[in-house]
Amino acid sequence: MRRAAARVLDGNWTGTSTVPSRSLYPHQWSWDSAFIAIGLRHLSPVRAQRELETLLSAQWADGRVPHIVFNAEVPPDAYFPSPSFWRSSTAGAPCGAPGAVETSGIVQPPVHALAAWLVHGADPDASARRGFLARVHPRLVAWHRYLARHRDLDGGGLAAVVHPWEPGMDNSPCWDGPLSRIAPADPATYRRADLTHGDAADRPTDLDYGRYVRLAAAYRDHGYRDAAAEHAFAVEDPGFNALYAAAEHALARIAEALGHDPGPHRARAAELTDALVRRLWSEQAGQFLARDLRAGPRQSGAGPAGRLVAERSAAGLLPLVVPGLPRPVADALLRTVAGEHFGLGSAVRLLPSYDLRGAAFDRRRYWRGPAWFNVNWLLVRGLSRYGERARADALAGEVLRAAGATRFAEYLDPYTGEGRGAREFGWTAALTLDLLADPVVGADPQRASRTGAPVP
Repeated sequence: MRRAAARVLDGNWTGTSTVPSRSLYPHQWSWDSAFIAIGLRHLSPVRAQRELETLLSAQWADGRVPHIVFNAEVPPDAYFPSPSFWRSSTAGAPCGAPGAVETSGIVQPPVHALAAWLVHGADPDASARRGFLARVHPRLVAWHRYLARHRDLDGGGLAAVVHPWEPGMDNSPCWDGPLSRIAPADPATYRRADLTHGDAADRPTDLDYGRYVRLAAAYRDHGYRDAAAEHAFAVEDPGFNALYAAAEHALARIAEALGHDPGPHRARAAELTDALVRRLWSEQAGQFLARDLRAGPRQSGAGPAGRLVAERSAAGLLPLVVPGLPRPVADALLRTVAGEHFGLGSAVRLLPSYDLRGAAFDRRRYWRGPAWFNVNWLLVRGLSRYGERARADALAGEVLRAAGATRFAEYLDPYTGEGRGAREFGWTAALTLDLLADPVVGADPQRASRTGAPVP
């Protein structure tokens, strides 16, 4: 399996970065590259460093890390939205988009500091010789500063996403309510390339896709300036912010290794954790819920804007990766993972992306029910962090079995285990390598990596 996973990553390697899929996703994706680097560190720590360095080299001057970095050698019609839609080098110029490479203008979850720290730990000596941490640290700090300054749209301490593609779980039922207020773009104005490579029953509907295009075009036409854009879609997502908090912990480790003060990053991580609980925790649901900032007027002068979205997504369980959750909150999350809504260990072997009992559950369609390998890898870490080592090991074993049985599928049916989407998918192969190396390395804050480097 290790050799097979390595072949996938070699086949998807472009020379400077790794594509998620040669056919469906032929460019570099932001959080894909972070997960891919985590696995690549077991094959080549230097190549894993280059993966992150390539992505960060396309960072905008305002600090944002774009969710796609386009490969100029790929035909323009191979993927939509293409560079000609985003127009980053022109429309994004006021925000400091790079002129030498085309990118998208939106972002994805900030997993990059965690990836950088784990990559450094795979070979600290080689990392030090190349000056890896010293090069990426200021870029990671600028990335987090962008989120704090430009995406805290309600002033409550969390980063908001302004497009369903930003939290990574593109067509989650959590977005149905917020998206219902968006008029879709005219389908005659664009052509979906994803349906050329995938079954329409697995992909977002045409209606949802039209709304995605409308939102992206409106953001572009405001020059990607967050203060100027109306942000008709503005949501605080628990998964995005949990990874943001975990990344601040990793940034503290990186700062400490470089001889800088880790205190500000630890303080920021604590602030994010507090804001997560204060703004997104639902005791009734037993998990975190997304907050739709545009759902009606503010309830009181002191309260947060909008309201919680009454849909249960796997994103609401991802705060288990964050150290320092209140113990009652962590215990409730652990119960929800195994309860009737997600059924891990009883109804299903891998965590589904959405509530098994939800009205919008679809076992085939993208993020509306199928199980995803990166989400389950994160849950392995979360279970171990909060004392569930046996459950973490069992889940890691199920992830490995599923990856092997499906030829490293993009995602799978949570009931049957049938692979869906692309095969030989980048992060599936990479995270397989990580679990083969050590199923829960880094998940327990008291443990160290195999090289002795501390882990977040």
